[in-house]
Amino acid sequence: MTTTTPTAGSLGRGGPSALLRNRTVTGKLLPFAVFAAVLVPLALTRWSGSAVWPDALTVDLSGPLGGASDWIIDNRDHHPLFLYFFGHISNAVVLSVRGVYLLLLAVGWAGVTAAAGLIAWRVAGIRLALTTAVAFALCGVLGMWVPTMQTLALMVVAVTASVLLGAVLGLAAGLSDRVYRMTRPLLDTMQVLPAFAYLLPVVLIFGIGVPAAVLATVVYAAPPMARLTALGLREADGGVMEAVSSLGATAWQRLLTARLPLARKQLLLGLNQTIMMALSMAVIASVIGAGGLGDRVYQALASVDVGAALAAGLPIVLLAVVLDRTTNAAGSGLDRTDLPGFRTGWRGWALVALGVALVAVAGRLAGRLEWPSGGTVAIAEPVNRVVDWMTDHLYSGVPVIGGTADWAGHFTTWILDPLRGGLQALPWWVLLLIVAALALLIGTWQTALTAVLAMGAIGVLGVWKPSLDTLSQVLAAVAVTLVIGFAAGIAAARSSRVEALLRPVLDVFQTLPQFVYLIPVVALFGVGRAPAVAAAVVYALPAVVRITTQGLRHVDPAALESARSLGATGGQQLRQVQLPLAAPALRLALNQGVVLVLAVVIIGGLVGGGALGYDVVFGLAQGDLATGLVAGAAIVCLGLMLDRVTQPTERRKGA
Repeated sequence: MTTTTPTAGSLGRGGPSALLRNRTVTGKLLPFAVFAAVLVPLALTRWSGSAVWPDALTVDLSGPLGGASDWIIDNRDHHPLFLYFFGHISNAVVLSVRGVYLLLLAVGWAGVTAAAGLIAWRVAGIRLALTTAVAFALCGVLGMWVPTMQTLALMVVAVTASVLLGAVLGLAAGLSDRVYRMTRPLLDTMQVLPAFAYLLPVVLIFGIGVPAAVLATVVYAAPPMARLTALGLREADGGVMEAVSSLGATAWQRLLTARLPLARKQLLLGLNQTIMMALSMAVIASVIGAGGLGDRVYQALASVDVGAALAAGLPIVLLAVVLDRTTNAAGSGLDRTDLPGFRTGWRGWALVALGVALVAVAGRLAGRLEWPSGGTVAIAEPVNRVVDWMTDHLYSGVPVIGGTADWAGHFTTWILDPLRGGLQALPWWVLLLIVAALALLIGTWQTALTAVLAMGAIGVLGVWKPSLDTLSQVLAAVAVTLVIGFAAGIAAARSSRVEALLRPVLDVFQTLPQFVYLIPVVALFGVGRAPAVAAAVVYALPAVVRITTQGLRHVDPAALESARSLGATGGQQLRQVQLPLAAPALRLALNQGVVLVLAVVIIGGLVGGGALGYDVVFGLAQGDLATGLVAGAAIVCLGLMLDRVTQPTERRKGA
């Protein structure tokens, strides 16, 4: 068998004339040409030279939204809807979180640590059990045991509600094509809407406190469970389903005995993603009174206290790592048959329950329910001394290369300002044409129409200029992320040693909540748009590096072997074989980088990022529903547009 290896010459041979002769490309460009032929003359006639979105095409929503906000505030204490529906939900949430928290305190630190370790032992073995026990013990050593239990109680309730809601939605979408089509745009919107945008409407209805924090977390964390449940049910093995149907099984029997067991891995993956997103949102929800570790991080952010932020941030990372590893191990161990009998089935869970009960009773009899005060280590002061040294020596005045403040200033002056100015100087209809062209190049006319409508909706909402400011920050952050991420991903794909060195760093970066990134960048770069971009780059890098590495490692070995047999060097194999064949993975990395960057750029409004992020934060702080929701809707439209112009239609259909 002869394998044909693509080369740079074969990929680019023929020039523009060959490109025009390509029917696929011509078919994509034809709708764009028609669209331009209609829009350009109209725009030149009515809005010649205008870069600002015309007032005639703007809808003012401040009046209706302000009226809705006033009605909610006026009726929140006595209207039956709030008294007998939202009030009962709020009370149920408060009682659930309080009950879990009191249970954790009653079990004591030793019982909780033993429970975490034994559950990890049941699903993964002794190594992960020891890691989990050490991680929980470190939360106590850092002096954060009580805040950790507060966060864990909120997490238990929020994850339980998210899993139940997501499973119900996923079950309906997995069994019904109509429901799947109806829920998909809703889940898309929930996925691209940054976490801050969830907070304002929830606070208006439930007020500041735990109920609002839990419900905002549920809304944010439920979509992964719904998506993966639907995916697992819809991709059930057709042969197995046909065999079950031929045996006369009813619809419920087919679901319980075939579809759900076949979808177990996807369900556990959904649980894993829900836990990660809930933990991230639990920290962000500290803005509205969630308490726990998130409140400590938020207070440290307000005072730029890096040491206190690290002391509260490390338990979050530890919780995220052990929960991530435990749920992943549970999914990968479903098909294992080499486990000892006492660890499997009900026997394993019985041993877990017995061990936790014995440790908890022993701790209560010994009077050691609370973490001993003498067993803590204060790391805030030493960390702050290191940060002060770095600020004194790196912030400014560094010979030749300049300090971090100089870098931030230069990045703002040379990149962010020209990019924002260029976008805001372009006529609005030119930007719509550019969006349509980019969407058509990788998708269909439906994709282009969706992207153009999303971009146009931003102008209709009246936030054209701040949206372009946010877009400039996103584009700059994505560019830096891709340069660093592709380089690191290529290095990791070509060297197992580099991948092993990068893995713990990426694990930490991937599990840190979004808030935590802002504190060190503010200490090093000051306040402004540059720190927001820097935090977004660090947050998005792990996903880009991992996807790039996996894409390059899974290139067809036959193609690489063919290239080597023809005498291709390592660089030629990379440029002419691996990168072209890994193009789908690279586009996926671009898409995920854009979505993750947008999420942190919006939170950058807390540290001077301005634009839409500032509007959302301002609306949340002032209870201004009009400002906050309009900015949130614009963020959704911006995220939808960026998603459509970076995500190929073929991958969306395949997903």
